[in-house]
Amino acid sequence: MLGSSSVIGADAKNQSEHAESPLIVSTWDFGKQANDVGMKILLQGGTILDAVEQGIKTIESSGNPSVGLSGGPNAVGVVQLDACIMFGPGHKAGSVAGIEGIKHPISAARRVMEKTRHVLLVGEGARMFALEQGLESVEQKQTINKPGAAKTDKKAGHDTIALLVLGADGNIAGGCSTSGLGGKLPGRVGDSPIVGSGLYVDNEVGAAGATGLGENVMRYCGSFMVVEFMRQGLDPTEACRQTIRRIASQDPLGFNLSINFVALDKRGRFGAAGTDHGFKYSVTSRTTSQVFANPGVLEIKAPR
Repeated sequence: MLGSSSVIGADAKNQSEHAESPLIVSTWDFGKQANDVGMKILLQGGTILDAVEQGIKTIESSGNPSVGLSGGPNAVGVVQLDACIMFGPGHKAGSVAGIEGIKHPISAARRVMEKTRHVLLVGEGARMFALEQGLESVEQKQTINKPGAAKTDKKAGHDTIALLVLGADGNIAGGCSTSGLGGKLPGRVGDSPIVGSGLYVDNEVGAAGATGLGENVMRYCGSFMVVEFMRQGLDPTEACRQTIRRIASQDPLGFNLSINFVALDKRGRFGAAGTDHGFKYSVTSRTTSQVFANPGVLEIKAPR
């Protein structure tokens, strides 16, 4: 959660774990529910994109206080949603930002990727496109909460769902969805719908997703950096750690960043790291589905 950032020792295993594909990795303990839905789809012959979309839709519909229309409103009491999806083959992506009244922004993001020549649609344009695509909508009055409940409070926190899938054929996809920072200024967009910030997929290497304070991820292209560290040979856990160290070495906040990453690579290794004490991540394979604690960030001198 936001507001509980600090450097965490490496109490868990230092190295990334490994699992046979298909493999799904997601942020937070509630991600396990999304993983289980996605894995069921894969084992029934569905595509990795179907697994990403349907898994995240489960969280968007669950009443989660940080994902979907049940999420926290902005400073004037309106829920605005962000989502992104990527497909490794062809390096495809689609995103929506600041969208209102659409029940499943992850589905809108997939439609942007598959039905348009664009990558990112925002605001009213994104909503109109989603409606044209027949996506389920909710009357605006149903998504408006009392402005008094939308105070900007860093301690309130928010938990993005970022979900990564490695298919049995070696292809990779990923997605993320959030209602963003509670009490944000209207029109504020965080890292989640920004390719390379909240989510990045490279079909030759692996994928990474982020959760935490979006501004601290966006300014450093955090998920892209994780994937690039994996390209250089680091395992997923160490790539997440090294990204945090790198950011902390440049940022005036040091490690007090509230940034957390999950990652998997082409070989089926997975891992995570974050600065938030309460951060957890979920991992699901063909035979197991588990929630892991934050392995932490080792306090060593960060690269310049």
